[in-house]
Amino acid sequence: MKAAVKLWQHWNEGEARQRLDRYRATVARIRQRDRQAWDDQRLQAESLRLQEQARSGVPLGELLVDAYALVSEAAKRTLGLSPYDVQLIAAIALHEGYLIEQHTGEGKTLSAVMPAYLHALTGKGVHVLTFNDYLAHRDAHWMGPLYTFLGLSASAVQAGMKLSDKRQAYASDITYVTAKEAGFDYLRDTIALDPADVVHRPFHYVIVDEADSLLLDEARVPLVIASEPGASGEDGSRFATVVRQLQADEHYDFDESGRNVYLNEAGATRAEALLGCDNLYENRHSHVLMALNCALHAELLLHRDVDYIVRDGSIELIDEYTGRVADNRHLPDGLQAALAAKEGLPFKAGGKILGTITLQHFLSLYPSLCGMTATAQASAMEFEAIYNLDVVKIPPNRPNLRIDHPHQVYTHKEAKLKALLREISAAHAKGRPVLIGTSSVGESDSLAEALTAAGVPCHVLNARNDAKEAEIIAKAGELGAVTVSTNMAGRGVDIRLGAGDPVQAERVASLGGLYVIGTHLHQSVRIDDQLRGRSGRQGDPGSSIFMISLEDELLLKFDIDPAIRELRQDEPLDESLLPGKIAHIQRILMGQNFELRQELNSYSDMLEDQRRMLYEERLRILTGETPMSPSEQRVRLFYIDACWADHLAYAAYVREAIHLTSLVHRSPIDEYHAQIIEAFEQIPAKIEQATADMLARLGGSDDPASWEALGLHSPPSTWTYLMTDQYTSYLQNPLKWGPLTLAAYYLRKLVRPVFGWKPF
Repeated sequence: MKAAVKLWQHWNEGEARQRLDRYRATVARIRQRDRQAWDDQRLQAESLRLQEQARSGVPLGELLVDAYALVSEAAKRTLGLSPYDVQLIAAIALHEGYLIEQHTGEGKTLSAVMPAYLHALTGKGVHVLTFNDYLAHRDAHWMGPLYTFLGLSASAVQAGMKLSDKRQAYASDITYVTAKEAGFDYLRDTIALDPADVVHRPFHYVIVDEADSLLLDEARVPLVIASEPGASGEDGSRFATVVRQLQADEHYDFDESGRNVYLNEAGATRAEALLGCDNLYENRHSHVLMALNCALHAELLLHRDVDYIVRDGSIELIDEYTGRVADNRHLPDGLQAALAAKEGLPFKAGGKILGTITLQHFLSLYPSLCGMTATAQASAMEFEAIYNLDVVKIPPNRPNLRIDHPHQVYTHKEAKLKALLREISAAHAKGRPVLIGTSSVGESDSLAEALTAAGVPCHVLNARNDAKEAEIIAKAGELGAVTVSTNMAGRGVDIRLGAGDPVQAERVASLGGLYVIGTHLHQSVRIDDQLRGRSGRQGDPGSSIFMISLEDELLLKFDIDPAIRELRQDEPLDESLLPGKIAHIQRILMGQNFELRQELNSYSDMLEDQRRMLYEERLRILTGETPMSPSEQRVRLFYIDACWADHLAYAAYVREAIHLTSLVHRSPIDEYHAQIIEAFEQIPAKIEQATADMLARLGGSDDPASWEALGLHSPPSTWTYLMTDQYTSYLQNPLKWGPLTLAAYYLRKLVRPVFGWKPF
């Protein structure tokens, strides 16, 4: 395997050098088309000429040199920005459909303008998917004058906009929008009963910012549109009460990775007594067993101020990759109810799911896809395997002067904390700004308290005070600034030395620039690199270091060097093999996460294929391509949506129980596919029958009032959310459990009902 990887890397490096040489030659041709002597009218006439050629079918590659030369000159006049050669290289690679790795501060926003302009010349529309609403608004308005100067329109879509405003924004030549909002708008389009309610036009070309986050970290997260939440039949409180009366080891155990918890025999017997029911493992009690498992999961595996916070009387989930509150993020109802019960909060059921699509499947709707990020190379093979996207590393405009120190590894957390306080205090005493990346809200608060007690004032940036993010980041590069943060400071954050003041910036640079300290390692080295990348912006000096301990969760889980851990020394370890072991652990975890994404995709791919087949038929009816009367159109659309919602509910039910098929030596994924294919094949007949019955009731009436009277309308209200599945993939799929976990489960499921086994 190592030899294959090395061969792949060697071949890839050679191809990359040839590609960059070709791009530099193209940049030279762009520079030769100097448009500085042209007046504004001539530049605008050139833009009109390019539009006419693009819309007449001239390949965009033949227009690239002229188009990029034009944008370069227009950027100088409208924005005061002159693209660097490396930005032009990035722009060429984006046009060719690559995923570019461009370092922080290197100007990705301007790099994206050139291919966005080139592809918008066709009149088919371009989407630039940003990391959040703020960036969508900022970039559309920042780059807007350039597009307007060249005769094109640019808009930003924001959450909460009116339908008419969204439709107008999507009709612009270039639309800046988050991937989630664009996806939610697509889901709303899929249940529209009137063409006037559709906001999207056919997809054409998309540029994905922070592409590794969207294409990998959040790729499996389903976007959901559902009917309005209603009252829950089971609030989970009695299961939370039962779980709190169970004892670790005596009543439940964890699997080898610590990612799932399950009742042992004594625990099952104790739970049955507390719940007042007989054998939990009989099929008629399956809903009780699932609710109990959810309560166990919420109580023991979901941690307040790590996985979620409670704010203003509600639960807000924290994104593990960004450290931010995950807007509109929702757990599956059973787990959400269990978490609410754990915290003593009211719970409403999520409502009937009307449509769902993963971000990966949504992005696959675009015929042309490219992306940009500061961290892509570490997952290059995965990008190629899943998306057929090759990574192109863009050289920096200025050499990267940041010094990345080797990890400092301590035997235990107390020693690490002492070392952190010493290191931060020493840097602060010199006036050097320090950014500390912590693992959770709780750790960031604890470290801030320890620093304050040590006489080091600091600012804290975490999900609890995210409203102050802009203010805190603006000051993070000042002399003497100490900023303690979660992963919120790790992506999309631009920290300027001296907070933008040239005199102060020079002083900070003389002290070594921004000092980034990580207190833990992530499963993916990409996330570590994002934190490092806050320092050394655009050739600035800077340095980074990770100060970790063998008691940190990542290393403790793999039980790395237990004998050394027992030494409990205060000085960092001088162990030459440790860096290699740590890097190996991160590679293993990245590989496991890749496999998990592939497995989850295998469940969702079939459902997405079915959705597309049904939606194609629905679209033909909605647009009038399939002739009919108005009443038949309304009835067919209504029952297509109703049958699809029922199919989604059935697929979710099948997936929850599909692991049991391995008992009879059948593949769970094959069995899942077989069952949902059989169910899908019955949908056309159901639609036809329901349609015929309703048309008979309507008696041929095309009166909208009759439709309303018979309930042929969209749900009175809907809501959208993201379904977090990282907590439930193990809960619902015991194939990921270890062999001991599986053996225990199946013994209880099969043997106990027959022999009546009880604990000794």
